Amino acid sequence: MTEISRLQEWIDASRRIVFFGGAGVSTESGIPDFRSTDGLYHQKYKYPPEEMLSRTMYERHPEEFYDFYRDKLLYPDAKPNAAHRKLAELEAAGRLSAIVTQNIDGLHQAAGSRTVYELHGSVLRNYCRSCHTFYGLDFILHSTGVPRCSCGGIVKPDVVLYEESLDERTLQRSVQAIAEADMLIIAGTSLVVYPASGLVNYYEGKRLVVINRSPTPMDSRADLLISGSVGEVLGQIAVHPV
Repeated sequence: MTEISRLQEWIDASRRIVFFGGAGVSTESGIPDFRSTDGLYHQKYKYPPEEMLSRTMYERHPEEFYDFYRDKLLYPDAKPNAAHRKLAELEAAGRLSAIVTQNIDGLHQAAGSRTVYELHGSVLRNYCRSCHTFYGLDFILHSTGVPRCSCGGIVKPDVVLYEESLDERTLQRSVQAIAEADMLIIAGTSLVVYPASGLVNYYEGKRLVVINRSPTPMDSRADLLISGSVGEVLGQIAVHPV
């Protein structure tokens, strides 16, 4: 049996699939990841990405933080790819119960997915730190320097920066979804960013699938290991309603 055939068989037998994804899910939409050969970690800046996107940088050098943030994290023209669309189909068909994502681009929701737990927040949400007024992506894109609310407060993206904690409610819901899953698909992630990557350890089922271009720490535990792009792999799956 081929890898795709086995993946299809398991999906057809499942009712509570959870998809745990990282940057590799969105690279086919033109959004670069951090750790690939062409990713942010291999580009030259005054400071490495961990510092540029840290709470310390945000507090001490907000102008530099926002210049980097606008330049490297915002992709307003990105569209959902085959992976995003297939996951939305699987949810609509009653096969997939939740998506747990490390991405901040909102592409899962744009594709039609409804139950999406965004561990690291979203660039689509921005709030004034003083009066909590909401601002969309366009406000940040078309602002210069440090974006400010009409009240004068600084508008901060609803993304989890380095040195910040993950949202506790999102964490709890992600853990519950993974623990209750009858199939877990880990895809497009190096599984080296914690605490997010540690959540996959809550899965105790027998259909653990890893889809990734490069090795991950979970490869040895995977019941099915597929080397390749997420979109190409999921694009071959047929969706059969429950």
